[in-house]
Amino acid sequence: MAHASRTMIAALQVSLDGYTRGPEGEQDWVSSWADALGLIDDVDVFVIGAGMYPGYGMFWEAIHRDPKALAPFMERPPTPPEIAYAEQASRTPHVVMSRTLQEAPWPNARIVRDLKTLAAIKAEPGKNIYVAGGATLVRNLLNEGLIDELRLIVHPIALGGGQSLFGGLKKPLELTLAGSRATQEGRVVLTYRT
Repeated sequence: MAHASRTMIAALQVSLDGYTRGPEGEQDWVSSWADALGLIDDVDVFVIGAGMYPGYGMFWEAIHRDPKALAPFMERPPTPPEIAYAEQASRTPHVVMSRTLQEAPWPNARIVRDLKTLAAIKAEPGKNIYVAGGATLVRNLLNEGLIDELRLIVHPIALGGGQSLFGGLKKPLELTLAGSRATQEGRVVLTYRT
């Protein structure tokens, strides 16, 4: 019996002007890295790029190992949503897209070298696939038509430059708005279908 391809969802934090990082690579305008937790229900695979993986693995593994300690890159203990994200990440298989990494030990990760293999994973039976980032990986997946939904957490800040989510697209990307909501923190969560 044939089955439909799984839905691949990218959920990212972006500035109002479409950047995922500031001009010097800064991301201090993001107050919590767990904001995507409510946007990624019903997933059974996380996908992450090689550039983002080392810090991602170190950050979430530390929170999972000791949720009361100061997490790497922060000067505060993790919040309950960050602890919940670390728990979900620790039990969910990860695909790390890389041509160069030799190992990806945390949590339950395997390295995939090409987009053809990722497309084959998407075609397997299962739940949704969550693309955690980074921006370069998401842009490449958009260019190849592999992203089905783009969920953007738009922060009320204009960075004026930095790492653009959409810079480098091969062609214009037409999106259909599937949902929007404002948060108490002044952010807007936008869901688009590709």
